[in-house]
Amino acid sequence: MSGAQNDLPYRLNVGAALFNQAGLVFIGRRADLPHAESATWQMPQGGIDPGEEPRETVMRELEEEIGTARATILAEHPDWLTYDLPPHLAGSRFGGRYRGQRQKWFALRFTGTDSDIKLDRHAHPEFVEWRWAALADLPALVVPFKRPIYEVLVRDFVGFTIP
Repeated sequence: MSGAQNDLPYRLNVGAALFNQAGLVFIGRRADLPHAESATWQMPQGGIDPGEEPRETVMRELEEEIGTARATILAEHPDWLTYDLPPHLAGSRFGGRYRGQRQKWFALRFTGTDSDIKLDRHAHPEFVEWRWAALADLPALVVPFKRPIYEVLVRDFVGFTIP
């Protein structure tokens, strides 16, 4: 990471590990990488607005990104998890204002049905497709710079995979 990037702050963000009744987790294929061969999937996440609490943000982000907030919060990860953008992305993501993201992750139980999930409910969809996946499979499906966070979530949220 360049010295200039190292001086930038982290963007505050939340992430949602949304578990269905079978203990599988929601994962979506990113709309900005629809034709990439691999590492194009992620769980819902998004920035915290000024004055907004992380618990509010995670529910808002679910509704914005997957079209429904039919979920209950099961747990909040005790730590803020961070990742740095790779240097080739640092200048283009987040307007070049952040070095990466500082994330508060939540485990949630989906209380709706699959038909409630509407990726195109908003003008600029985050995902082009979605599926339920085993939590343990997620690190291999995400971009490499986010893998350490997903590995922590696999370890710390494994109890929610048991229906």
